[in-house]
Amino acid sequence: MRALVIDQTGGADELHLAEVPDPRRVSDEVLVRIVAAGVNPIDAKTRAGRGVAGAIPAYPAVLGGDFAGVVEAVPYTAHPLQPGDRVYGMGRVPRVGGSYAELISVSSMSVTRMPVSLSFAEAAAVPLAALTAWGAVVDTARVHDGQRVLIHAAAGGVGHFAVQFAAYFGAIVTATASGRNADFVRELGARRVIDYTTERFEEVATDQDVVIDLIGNVTDATGTRSLDALRPGGLIVTVPTGSWPTMAEEAAARGIRSTGYSVAPDARTLSVITRLIDDGAVRVHVEQELPLEQGAEAHRLIEAGHVRGKLVLRVMPDPA
Repeated sequence: MRALVIDQTGGADELHLAEVPDPRRVSDEVLVRIVAAGVNPIDAKTRAGRGVAGAIPAYPAVLGGDFAGVVEAVPYTAHPLQPGDRVYGMGRVPRVGGSYAELISVSSMSVTRMPVSLSFAEAAAVPLAALTAWGAVVDTARVHDGQRVLIHAAAGGVGHFAVQFAAYFGAIVTATASGRNADFVRELGARRVIDYTTERFEEVATDQDVVIDLIGNVTDATGTRSLDALRPGGLIVTVPTGSWPTMAEEAAARGIRSTGYSVAPDARTLSVITRLIDDGAVRVHVEQELPLEQGAEAHRLIEAGHVRGKLVLRVMPDPA
């Protein structure tokens, strides 16, 4: 099959097209022919030698966490998913080959029918980002009606879902974003948007119950400054892995709860998100769709850090 691969970690130009063996479906796995693949910051970090690069078993390696496509083969005849079904989900990259390819074989617990209201490109932008946002906002922070929630990087892939989920469950959402994205983030449900280029968020957003930190402490001490925005006993959920090794100690010294979060591919939760999307309660924003062969450009855009919503790679034309 055709795939976008790396032969070693390094810069974006390490990504190149190659012919690699088709994945072999085993056990409970579903084989999916990919139409479009989402691009996420973890892909670029892994390609550069960070992220989950240490777990790459062999090269050439296929990156890419989430996808939308059509079922090719299922574990057994009466399986709930059937060949021809339009599905989306995410794989456990790099334990298995990723979605920058024509085929992927993933656990049946990692894939579900895609929203009928979305195109393949839009659907491919959902799984990893939306499941991360749901896990941080709903499962971990248990955000509920009337809570004051501050969300960093609110216009990004995870952020634009996090704002919508928090608002859906009744939170009073304050968000940080650039000035050009302020109206976009307000439309998602944020009551207040702080332009991080002109204001210090901890000076204007205080006594928050929860902070969802999608930046980490490597940029302008966002994590440490977030402690100033929280009330005593509040909670900070930091998603970027490895960005703040002293988080637990710093937060505890201030009487604040803290935790990281790592996303899991979960078809059951994704099915709930599917219903919210088809009901019109949640929307996905795709800033740009690029052909698979331009994966290096997609990584450069991700690394520049100003993508609104998601980037998507087109793997094949929409099926008839």
